[in-house]
Amino acid sequence: MASVHESLYFNPMMTNGVVHANVFGIKDWVTPYKISVLALLYDMTASKITLPERRRLNKLILPLQQGPDLTLGQFLKAVEECCPQTAYAVKLRLHEMADGELKDMEYFFSTLPTPFSAFDSEAYKTSVVGLFMRHMLLAYNKLSFSQVYKLYKSLQHYYHSHYAKPTDGQVSLPVLVADDSDMDLTSTEDTVGDRIDREELDTPLHESELRNDNTPSRGPLSQKQAEYFLAKQAYLLKNDENKALKPAALQEELNNMLKFNPDFAEAHYLNYLNSMRVQDIFLSAHSLLHYFDRLILSGSEGKSNGDEGYGRSLRYAALNLASLHCRFGHYQQADLALQEAIRIAQESNDHVCLQHCLSWLYTLEQMKGSDSTVLTEDSVKMAAHFCLPYLASLGIQSLVQQGATQGKTAHKLMDALKDTDILHWKHSLSELIEISLAQTTSIWRMFGKSTMALQQAQLLLNMSSLEPVNFGVQQNNTEAFAVALCHLAELHAEQGLYCAVSEILQHLKEQFPPHSHHAKLWMLCDLKIQFERHMNEGKYHLAEPLVTAISALNKTEGLYRKAQVLKALNRSTEAYSILQRLQVHCEKTKRTEVVIRVMLSTAELHWESSGFSTALPLLLQALALARQHHLQSLASETILHLAFTQLMLGIPERALSVLHEAIEPVLAHGSLMDKGRALLLTARCQMAVAGFRPNGQAQADLHLVVLAIDTLNEATAYFSKLNCKERLRDVHYLQAQLHRSLGQTSQCNKSAMLFRLLDQELQSPAPPVSMRL
Repeated sequence: MASVHESLYFNPMMTNGVVHANVFGIKDWVTPYKISVLALLYDMTASKITLPERRRLNKLILPLQQGPDLTLGQFLKAVEECCPQTAYAVKLRLHEMADGELKDMEYFFSTLPTPFSAFDSEAYKTSVVGLFMRHMLLAYNKLSFSQVYKLYKSLQHYYHSHYAKPTDGQVSLPVLVADDSDMDLTSTEDTVGDRIDREELDTPLHESELRNDNTPSRGPLSQKQAEYFLAKQAYLLKNDENKALKPAALQEELNNMLKFNPDFAEAHYLNYLNSMRVQDIFLSAHSLLHYFDRLILSGSEGKSNGDEGYGRSLRYAALNLASLHCRFGHYQQADLALQEAIRIAQESNDHVCLQHCLSWLYTLEQMKGSDSTVLTEDSVKMAAHFCLPYLASLGIQSLVQQGATQGKTAHKLMDALKDTDILHWKHSLSELIEISLAQTTSIWRMFGKSTMALQQAQLLLNMSSLEPVNFGVQQNNTEAFAVALCHLAELHAEQGLYCAVSEILQHLKEQFPPHSHHAKLWMLCDLKIQFERHMNEGKYHLAEPLVTAISALNKTEGLYRKAQVLKALNRSTEAYSILQRLQVHCEKTKRTEVVIRVMLSTAELHWESSGFSTALPLLLQALALARQHHLQSLASETILHLAFTQLMLGIPERALSVLHEAIEPVLAHGSLMDKGRALLLTARCQMAVAGFRPNGQAQADLHLVVLAIDTLNEATAYFSKLNCKERLRDVHYLQAQLHRSLGQTSQCNKSAMLFRLLDQELQSPAPPVSMRL
């Protein structure tokens, strides 16, 4: 904070003893807004304000000076957020000038303490503030009387337009524009009078006179103002899109800027970024091509590097076009653009560009669903050879992702990520650090280690960025943050913490608006959570409409959930047909997780027709796949299915033995539904091993019966958190039978009453307890 104050007031802007005086454009206009900034500087010097307030105001000064002119409302709001006392003083000083006479404005300029006239001034002569004040005073002193009068009338209009809404057809007062010779500080002749008539006949309106609080500027900006505006908006789009202008407002501002300077290459590039926000493929491609056209025509590359600069722009233009088509899923066009970039890079022997092309080549192959392991390994080797740590780390992360889907062990993947993390911290590659943490979170979740996934997600969200913080914004809108937050939402939903889930999703919706590129992540996450909640609560009529929305974002997930709904609605034939098609598709695309889930659902369909022996080969195959790919969560779920099948085949002792293998990881890392189902199945196995019969004809092992009651009580707690009424009905039914066998009449009546209430509320026949897990 102290450095901000010093750089604005005390530090001379010198490099090797040379003072750079031309900080502000000499041709900037004298405007009422600049007078407001002068009033702010005056009151900051004259009034006593606290140190925190002064620091906030010091941080505000530079954007106020370099940015586009603001309306009085915007200006006062910005100052008031930093120091209400100073905002009121500035408003009072402007009121004295605007509601007074011309001499009041003259008096303000004559009494303004400057670093040249006041020895006790806080501003150093060559500081940002000092140069600004010097520029304004010299510009004001060169004005003729008629120009001073026009400036005063403009100040009046600027002030009163804030308090009175202009009526339709009202013409705003002209603002003084000082042309080049007016503001030429080296001129020794006063040539202002010769141009008074011409200026009075043709004086353009400044952009600040046409703006209101909700409308961007309409008039031409100075070069420095335009560069500041573009830099700020580009930074905000990259780091926090919500703080940038809305897409329509930014488009209007850029169109206005390009109207005055069509060859402004940077404006075309910002237009490209803005079009990408709203997924406008035509305008984004159009703006990107215009950017490189203007870059070549302006000669900024060619003049410094000759023909090499011209070729460099061409090959990177083709590479950017390829990445654009990749983003929109136009793989054929992306491949053509990429081949063009490779050809030009090879002709000019540009190894760095070729490495970028190779990185996009293996990315494109992955998007097509092809195996790109060889290409990725070649890319990593070449990037390391040419000392390109960013591309090398990106390639290793891609290999880790492929290895995770191909069944590599966790310790090998984590070792690879650890090696890349060392490289990231060495070169301060904060973006890749975030990707690495998000990738680690996903890998732990895939392996079924929810506690480790939660830890990694929290580590990413609480990590301080290594990137410099500009405009008060820290980067938090990357894909890595979206992935981590989605994992957090799903982990909380699995534990029944739906209030926390709502808060996380609300933050995601604010941080990643629906039109943004990463919005699909939280949209799919939100739909999946809603679907699972409705399915757990038995509200299949609410879950069914969500299938269409899920299919629009992910066809595979949509098909799987459609089969789940059909199975729940007892439409087994349709569900089986969908599951078979889905299994064939996922085996081709090597989506092992979905293949295992499909096998488990198919086995459940066999249960409904009492085909328990038919389900065994499917379950054993699913278990082998899960263990081969180290998917502990799916392996535990498969073991539960195997134990249930063995129970139904009449071997409860073997089922209980198998359950002991799966119960620990389920209780440690599983969802509430998995825990409840595992405990319910354990209780049923204990009842079967104890020799329990509902009619009480056989003598049961009392110890195991009591143990089964305790297990059911624990399962009740889990199902209650999820409001899973169908499962609770099953639990209360079994509890009533067990209490009755032990002669516990009151507990039996209580369980029977709870069962009866749930049965009446659900108004649907309970499926046989023996036919589902």
